[in-house]
Amino acid sequence: MSDFHHGLRPESRIVHPPVEEVVGSRPLGVPIHQGHVFAFPDGDALAEAFGGPDRAFLYNRLGNPTVRSLEHAVAGLEGGSGALAASSGMGAINTVLLALLRSGDHVIAQESLYGGTFAALADLAARWGVAVTHVRGDDPEEVRAALRPTTRLLYLETVSNPTARVTDLPALIGVAREAGVLSVVDNTFTTPLLCRPIEHGADVVVHSATKYLGGHSDVLAGVAVFADAALHHRVWEHGVELGASLDPFAAWLTLRGMQTLGLRMRRHCESALDLAGRLAAHPAVTAVHHPGLPGHPDHELARRLLPEGQGGVFAVDLAGGREAAGAFVGALRLASLAPSLGGVHTLVMHPASTSHRQLSDEELAAAGIGPGTVRLAVGIEHPEDLWADLEQALGKL
Repeated sequence: MSDFHHGLRPESRIVHPPVEEVVGSRPLGVPIHQGHVFAFPDGDALAEAFGGPDRAFLYNRLGNPTVRSLEHAVAGLEGGSGALAASSGMGAINTVLLALLRSGDHVIAQESLYGGTFAALADLAARWGVAVTHVRGDDPEEVRAALRPTTRLLYLETVSNPTARVTDLPALIGVAREAGVLSVVDNTFTTPLLCRPIEHGADVVVHSATKYLGGHSDVLAGVAVFADAALHHRVWEHGVELGASLDPFAAWLTLRGMQTLGLRMRRHCESALDLAGRLAAHPAVTAVHHPGLPGHPDHELARRLLPEGQGGVFAVDLAGGREAAGAFVGALRLASLAPSLGGVHTLVMHPASTSHRQLSDEELAAAGIGPGTVRLAVGIEHPEDLWADLEQALGKL
């Protein structure tokens, strides 16, 4: 204990306990730095800390050691220069959109977008005058034709939700780059283990870390990764004012989950492809949307872009429409009827009435979602047990 502490009365000692430093060893796990205020030796050092995401820790909204460990980990996996963690996937997405867009700007985005992203873009259009053009996402010439002088952003998803359409990232991002337009890619469904969009020219990669990165359905988190340090700093300045900062404990949970990401992703991919093939042969199923199957429209692209696997999420169309979809999900025993994906449990849901409920019938059709479409997010259970569950539920239709 320091001489300073020896001179304190009990009431002051309670407020100022000694802070132990790890000396002579190192922790194998990342420590949780839950305290959110950091003290400085002088005024100049305190002022310097306000300068950016790479400065000394000051206040948790601006940066935290545990959160920064997560940011560095995800940025390293994606091959980016830096990252910004947020309190949810939508927190990361909205931070990027609001930091990079202003009234009068134009965005080109895929038709098959996550429902929350679609709603966020629609809100920007309705309330802030940001024009949005939706494209199929499979034709670079369609993107080129949609360009305007005011186009600022191309927004893509590596694999779309829920029909598992694979985006030709090199071709579409190439068109944006030629025009000086920034590209943002949501890489949640594939993770950096299956695809790294920055290697294909993306400027920003976003993740709902709630899904595969965390992997255990016990954390809510988002991460945006930036190819360029200046762009990282620009979005960071807006993000810390927006306040969608990640809690240190949530960052710690995500880091703990990421340690098994390689093992989990292999099981997700293998089981999903196996089940997709079996479902394609079932008479109650009219279509299976998995890019690993030869009949999928993006099968060849998936083989080139995602050679290590296409993730654990795909969709099926049931012959009986909405009624059959309701009966099917209600008859499942091992798989759970629940939102989200990327955890160890297998989850199913009906997109038209849940995640994509904001879309009109015409917009649902454009996204490839029918009344009998059911999304499966395959977990890490034994594939034979999963198939037995799916088969018995289909047998009740």
